[in-house]
Amino acid sequence: MKYLSIATLGLTLMAAPAFADGHASGDAAEGEKVFKKCKSCHMIVADDETVIQKGGKTGPNLYGILDRQLGSVEGYKYGKSIVALGETDVKWNEAEFVEYVADPRAYLRDRLDDKKAKSKMSFKLKGEEDAANIWAYLVSVGPQS
Repeated sequence: MKYLSIATLGLTLMAAPAFADGHASGDAAEGEKVFKKCKSCHMIVADDETVIQKGGKTGPNLYGILDRQLGSVEGYKYGKSIVALGETDVKWNEAEFVEYVADPRAYLRDRLDDKKAKSKMSFKLKGEEDAANIWAYLVSVGPQS
């Protein structure tokens, strides 16, 4: 019984960092692998210009996405729909991110209740688990980590 208690305690302590921040349910290490699907359009560059992930500039920098207002990266030219939704004070969290990347246009149309809303992001990430893992990765490399 003593060994079972020690083993249980050890496993609990090892798992704790994965849930410590409460902002992500996915696996950051897996998310880093899956991010390769995103980096043709997105980069992750810290505020001090440290490059975390090289990537394209078609999409906005994803550094510091946690709790950031939608459509608000300074210097990036967003589409009107995501800016309009951001102006309603919607902020990025795991649930918003996972739903958005699954189908950006459908997400905006639903949230804005506007059948003409559109997104500049045409890519759809199939797989909720991949999206949750990417979110965990983005949170893990952000300033809140």
